[in-house]
Amino acid sequence: MKYVETGGVRISAIGLGTWQFGSSEWGYGAEYNRVEAGNIVRRALELGINLIDTAEFYGFGRSERIVGKAIRDHRSEVFIATKIFPIGLAFMTGWRARRSARRLGVDRIDLYQLHWPSPLFPPRATMPRMARLIEEGLVAHVGVSNHDLREWQQAEEALGRPVLSNQVLFNLVDRRPERELLPWAQQNGRVIIAYSPLGQGLLSGKYQDSTPTNLVRRRRGSFSTANRARLAPLIAALREIGSRHGATPAQISLAWLIRKPNVVAIPGASSVRQLEENAAASEVVLSDEESARLDSLSA
Repeated sequence: MKYVETGGVRISAIGLGTWQFGSSEWGYGAEYNRVEAGNIVRRALELGINLIDTAEFYGFGRSERIVGKAIRDHRSEVFIATKIFPIGLAFMTGWRARRSARRLGVDRIDLYQLHWPSPLFPPRATMPRMARLIEEGLVAHVGVSNHDLREWQQAEEALGRPVLSNQVLFNLVDRRPERELLPWAQQNGRVIIAYSPLGQGLLSGKYQDSTPTNLVRRRRGSFSTANRARLAPLIAALREIGSRHGATPAQISLAWLIRKPNVVAIPGASSVRQLEENAAASEVVLSDEESARLDSLSA
C-alpha cells in the first residue's frame, strides 16, 4: 500500500469511503450492513488501508456504528475520519463530536471534518470549538469538505492552526480541484481527499452500455446515455492502459488520482472483492505518457 505522509500524519493513498454503510438509498440490503460492511472494513485493514471515512449523516449514524464495531479490536491500525453536518447550532459542535466518538467506540477522532460550508456554521463560530476539541484530546486533526480555497483558508485562519484536509469531488471527469485546491495543498503540506474517485462507478466502464439500476446513480445526469457516449474515448483508453498493467479501468482511474502528490482517494466498496481491487490500484504505476493521455481525454 502506498501512503501519503504530510502534516504529521501517515495515511493510505487508497482509503475506504463508507457512505453506503447503513444507507438505504444504495439498495445493498440488511445483510450487507449486518455482515459484509464489517468484513470490508476488516479486510481493508489487513491490506494496509488505514483511512476509514464516515460521517454522522451517513445512515443517520448507522455508518459510524458499523465502522465502530468493525474496528473495535483494531484501533491502533485506523486513521478514523468522520464529519459533522452543518445543521442545528454551532455551539453543538462539541456535543456532536462526542456522540460521533461514542458511535465509533473511540476516545479520539483522528480527523473531524466540517461536511459542507454553511452560513449556519461559519468558521468564526465552528473553528474555535474545533480547536477546543483538539486541546481536550477528543480530536487530533481538523478538516473540511466541499470547501473552495477561500473557504478552506478562512477555516484555517479561524482555527489558528492547519486545517489538514479538504474532502472534495475529484476524479477523471471532475478535475476542478486541480485549479486551486491541489496546488495550495501541495505547497502547504495539506491533503486532498478525493471522494467519488470513480464517479460512483462511471469510470469502471461497467455502465458504459447499460443504465444503472441503483437509485443514487440513476438520479445523476453523469449516467445519462448522452454523457456515457461522450466518455467512450476515455473509457476505451482506461481499458487499453489497464490491459498493459493487468488492471481494470477502475484501478487505472484510481492510480491516475493517487499519482498526484498530497492526494488520497476514498472509494466505497460493495463487496470485499471490490475493496481488494481498489486497494490493488495503489500498486499500479502509470507512465508519464499514460497519465498525459488520460489528461488529454478528460480535459
